[in-house]
Amino acid sequence: MTIAIIPARYASTRFPGKPLALIAGITMIQRVYERAKECSAIDKVVVATDDDRIFNHVIGFGGEAMMTKEDHPSGTDRVAEAALAFPDASVIVNIQGDEPFIDPRQIETVVRPFSDPSLAIATLAHRITDERALLSPNVVKVVRDETGRALYFSRHAIPYLRDVPVGQWVQKGKHLQHLGIYAYRAKVLPQLTALAKGKLESDESLEQLRWLAAGFPIQVALTDLPAYGIDTPEDLRKAEAKLK
Repeated sequence: MTIAIIPARYASTRFPGKPLALIAGITMIQRVYERAKECSAIDKVVVATDDDRIFNHVIGFGGEAMMTKEDHPSGTDRVAEAALAFPDASVIVNIQGDEPFIDPRQIETVVRPFSDPSLAIATLAHRITDERALLSPNVVKVVRDETGRALYFSRHAIPYLRDVPVGQWVQKGKHLQHLGIYAYRAKVLPQLTALAKGKLESDESLEQLRWLAAGFPIQVALTDLPAYGIDTPEDLRKAEAKLK
């Protein structure tokens, strides 16, 4: 069984109440939930939250939700708690609650590699075609090896193209933007949340570096479909304009 869990908390420094923000009359969390439900590779979709308002809203539109602890340091920890309620699950997919435009095909792409029984973690990336994204520390980049396994994630533009002017890097098509969707082998997820925070993770503020440093391989599948996350109210306004 493959279960998609959407972690959603009400408190946010930059955008309090973000899951319940309306995009063209529909809340962000409902948009994410309905996109996930459209994916044929997913058997069940659940919202994991720490807030009654989000819980009641999801139940109200006919979705499935469960309450989790308030003090989780990350969405991964919230997903791991929720996953305990599904002992028969073989794969857990962590879908960010602020990705209202996620495509069901992207979810399928991140689940597909689990036909390999040795796979522990999978995620997604797409080619960077915008220089602002390439140079922004808010856009996470990833470098893969020849088999598609992640070598490193960074907020800096990697790889560094020594013999190419920075203004021409985008045209070379060598840079990948990491998309914040993960799939885990269910038995691996508790091991990830038990790991102590690492130095690289602290430096870059990227929890996946903790997993790499501990020796967990991460398969990075490619997609031609970009993601559009909502981090701020300004992002929300842009999203509404995008829909129009």
